[in-house]
Amino acid sequence: MVAISPVAHKLLSYVPFLLVLIDLRYEGVNGRKDGGVENHLEMGKKLLAAGQLADALSHFHAAVDGDPKNYMAYYRRATVYLAMGKSKSALPDLSKVIELKPDFTSARLQRGNLLLKHGKLDEAESDFKKVLKSNPSSREEQEAQSQLKKSDEIQRLVAQAQSDFTRRDYGSAASHLDIIIDTCVWDADSREMRAECFIQLGEMGKAISDLKATSKLKSDNTQAFYKLSTIYYNLGDHEMSLNEVRECLKLDPDHKQCFSHYKQVKKLNKQIQAAEELIQQEKYSDAVSKYESVMKTEPNVPQFILNAKERTCHCLSKDQQPAKAISVCSEVLKADPQNVNALKDRAEAYLQDDQYEEAIKDFESAKEHSENDRQIKEGLERAQRLLKQSQKRDYYKILGVKRTAQKKEILKAYRKLAQQWHPDNFQDAEEKKKAEKKFIDIAQAKEVLTDPEMRSKFDQGEDPMDPESQQGGGHHHHFHGGWENFQGFNPFGSGPFNFKFNFN
Repeated sequence: MVAISPVAHKLLSYVPFLLVLIDLRYEGVNGRKDGGVENHLEMGKKLLAAGQLADALSHFHAAVDGDPKNYMAYYRRATVYLAMGKSKSALPDLSKVIELKPDFTSARLQRGNLLLKHGKLDEAESDFKKVLKSNPSSREEQEAQSQLKKSDEIQRLVAQAQSDFTRRDYGSAASHLDIIIDTCVWDADSREMRAECFIQLGEMGKAISDLKATSKLKSDNTQAFYKLSTIYYNLGDHEMSLNEVRECLKLDPDHKQCFSHYKQVKKLNKQIQAAEELIQQEKYSDAVSKYESVMKTEPNVPQFILNAKERTCHCLSKDQQPAKAISVCSEVLKADPQNVNALKDRAEAYLQDDQYEEAIKDFESAKEHSENDRQIKEGLERAQRLLKQSQKRDYYKILGVKRTAQKKEILKAYRKLAQQWHPDNFQDAEEKKKAEKKFIDIAQAKEVLTDPEMRSKFDQGEDPMDPESQQGGGHHHHFHGGWENFQGFNPFGSGPFNFKFNFN
């Protein structure tokens, strides 16, 4: 079997089309053109009925090329265009049909309907009136009268909408335009006016929907892309804003408004991306600085300020700066009380600051707005355990160190307190007993907080020195008895530290 190259295979696929061209050329030379055109019309009709629109269109193209004065070829092709949703392409074909056969009422009625959908009311009315004067069928007459009546009503509504818009009664104008657009679905002007009404009413989602439609209905609609970009920008969506302004510049690279806006959005976008990369790399203080730059670049759009503060709140919480984090997160929540991210980050900052009840409140608020967030559920459980734990023994408080303290700080605090509360420092029996208890607590705190595994358990709300907290599992680190068990034990001797005491 001979292998066929992709190029040869492609050429072979053109053979049927080439045969059609040869057939048409031959028929034209021999004066038998009509037979070929009729064949294409017949074949196109069959394919159209079978729903094979692209193939049907090819045959009707061939029929039009074969006989440019055959009104039926244009009419059939217009029918396929309409079936494909290409009304703009159908309109010139229907106009050609009417030019070749002015009494073809069906084509005129269809053109009138299309013109009405495009909002070309005067031209549509002219077609409907001509249908009524051209001896139509009863169905055509009824449809023409109905559409003429509808067109008159739309004319009245358009005038009313324009009057409302001029008076800045945007709500009323939008209501009239809703009815107009229900009929004139492809009328770009009505959609543009309604989009402007929605912008003035603060309904940005609806404005975006209309402007996206007008960007497709009107070719080279740079203004629609510019407006879309500015709306997204004011909503704080820098990425979508950049996408839309690029579409404007594709159509017109010298568009002044779009180019100026593009430079601003691009700069802001670059800063935000850089900040997010720093967060990914856990360089939180650098990310905070970068978000400060974002706020300087765009101080006039509240949403960008709020977004930057929300991310700053996150960075400060991650960077173990609870006081600053709580302050910035609170600013965000004042403007947006349901901001789940800010609630979670502030709750974490409250935990770092030992404000367990406040953390629980924030986690519970966040849970109301995002029930299935696992992070919130786990955070709430942890906060509840830590609150319960804080009501018992808190090893950080015993040593007087922060939860973020390094091992070096913990040992330093331990040495100081152990020296202060060593039982040999006290002669009075009651004071010695109190010191013994305090000394044991200090030693236990040091043991837990300098052992990474035990410290991790404690930070999750579990006391490694409390058998109850261990839920009966595993080996438990805890001291039995009292000071007697410390006889012969030098708590200062562990590690590189050795202290000598001389008592009188």
